[in-house]
Amino acid sequence: MARCPVEVAKLHKSFGDLEVLKGVDLAVAKGEVVVLMGPSGSGKTTLLRCMNLLEEPDAGQVDICGCRFDCGGRQSRKRGREVQRARRRTAMVFQHFNLFPHMSALANVIEGARYTRKLSKSEAVELGERLLDRVGLAGKRDEFPSRLSGGQKQRVAIARALAMEPEVVLLDEPTSALDPELRAEVLQVIRGLADDGLTMVIVTHETKFARDLADRVVLMEHGVIVEQAEPAVFFNRPSSPRTRSFLRLVEDDPLPNPRAASRDAEEHV
Repeated sequence: MARCPVEVAKLHKSFGDLEVLKGVDLAVAKGEVVVLMGPSGSGKTTLLRCMNLLEEPDAGQVDICGCRFDCGGRQSRKRGREVQRARRRTAMVFQHFNLFPHMSALANVIEGARYTRKLSKSEAVELGERLLDRVGLAGKRDEFPSRLSGGQKQRVAIARALAMEPEVVLLDEPTSALDPELRAEVLQVIRGLADDGLTMVIVTHETKFARDLADRVVLMEHGVIVEQAEPAVFFNRPSSPRTRSFLRLVEDDPLPNPRAASRDAEEHV
């Protein structure tokens, strides 16, 4: 069996006296889209950040794109190099975009590719223009972030992530700072990435989006995984009473997901 590009085992993380992750185990298969859901403070974003070691776990194991880390203790210089190697194989899309305000959309997209992947300027520009076109922003290449809408900024951020040619993309609440119309722009781009088979882990409260896009939905609370299942089961037949109560609070799309229903039908043929 092929190695999963993302695996965490017995992951623990505390901030002071607050234990945020309490022995989390999770594996994400190649091409799988996993959505993390749960109430605020449940540990979703911390888990995401631990996956590419933006946060250093206190204990446990992280295996990201073949780079394995036994967490806890002091990092050696070799460990630091391994962290950088793992991060080059992943990309992070943040809730609040994190674009450079003094750079154009194109410059934001290609900055990392030029200096991390060592592309020439012409190669990077060609790549950046292609990715801006992919996210529907070919005409905005020379605009600065101050002249872009929130949805456009997030699409630039996604193009920037793709410029690193990652094996895995981690997205932290990519639409929560946007109004409904702008959310739709970003969700359409993410759906396209899923259709292309990109491995993704997404923190979101968008239940309609999770129904339509996820291969698996994971509910977290108090630093542990409460339940995980494919969307048709998670939303329509959850096994945990806590999942049922959470969905009563956040459910915004009571209709079954056609994609998940089709997948169910194929599995029973």
